[in-house]
Amino acid sequence: MTPPTSADKVLGVIGLGSMGLGAALTALRKGVTTIGLDTRAEARERFVAEGGRATASLAELGAQCDAVVVLVVNAAQTESVLFGDDGLIGTLRPGSVVICSATVDPTLPPTWQQRLAQRGLLLIDAPVSGGAAKAAAGQMTVMASGEPAAFQAAGAMLDAIAGKVYRLGDKPGIGSTVKMVNQHLAGVHIAAACEAMALGMRAGADPSALYEVICNSAGMSWMFQNRVPHILEGDYTPLSSVNIFVKDLGIVLDAARKLQFPLPLAAAAHQLYLATAAAGHGAEDDSAVIKFYAELAGIELPKAAEKS
Repeated sequence: MTPPTSADKVLGVIGLGSMGLGAALTALRKGVTTIGLDTRAEARERFVAEGGRATASLAELGAQCDAVVVLVVNAAQTESVLFGDDGLIGTLRPGSVVICSATVDPTLPPTWQQRLAQRGLLLIDAPVSGGAAKAAAGQMTVMASGEPAAFQAAGAMLDAIAGKVYRLGDKPGIGSTVKMVNQHLAGVHIAAACEAMALGMRAGADPSALYEVICNSAGMSWMFQNRVPHILEGDYTPLSSVNIFVKDLGIVLDAARKLQFPLPLAAAAHQLYLATAAAGHGAEDDSAVIKFYAELAGIELPKAAEKS
């Protein structure tokens, strides 16, 4: 059976940040005509330099696309893109598909689907994971749910931006539920990694040796392996910021509260991100949680290498 093709369709990607740019470039490499949108001129210019097309006009993008991936920061930005001035609800052709990929409260995608359906538009709830490096390599994971008609129309384009697309059900909200669980684990693991490294340094262990040993021992997690090098290099350039986990663990805790489900670990981790943000590090990389411990316990953290 010949796999579905997306070569004759146009994909839009709204949000050319670390994940969105990777998704858009991956689609280009796979032969999908792709238009990017970002409010930042430098982001648009970077995409154009790689062979893509870019615009700052939501109306212009919507008029040309068969499917649009919305990879913005949060629910408020997603709703603005969908339903605000020149929003996709009024610019996409009937039968087009909106692929919502921000991390949001799982109760929101079903309401978006209902509003879009009134204009003949389809929705796939499709949050993503993997970070900037995997997005750039075309290896990010998509946790998707939506009506079969939406996957029939845009499934090939969704497959084109990722390494693995999990089709989790025919109702929007399931994808966001799975992403919520992922963010629970990711947030707790990063906080635990920072706490553990701070403990080891406070007790006198060499941080580089500690990292190597843990990466080859049972205590290793993907987040430990991925984030601790930022600490060792003294580089807190935000690939994913502290403020992102203030938001994402807030979503987790809000959902759990509605379910009357206790989450003591997530709550403790959320307080660590809040404390780190309150100390002025909210816009830094999420590994900056270790700075909270350093300031609390007087630990000297590794310094960034001086640039020549």
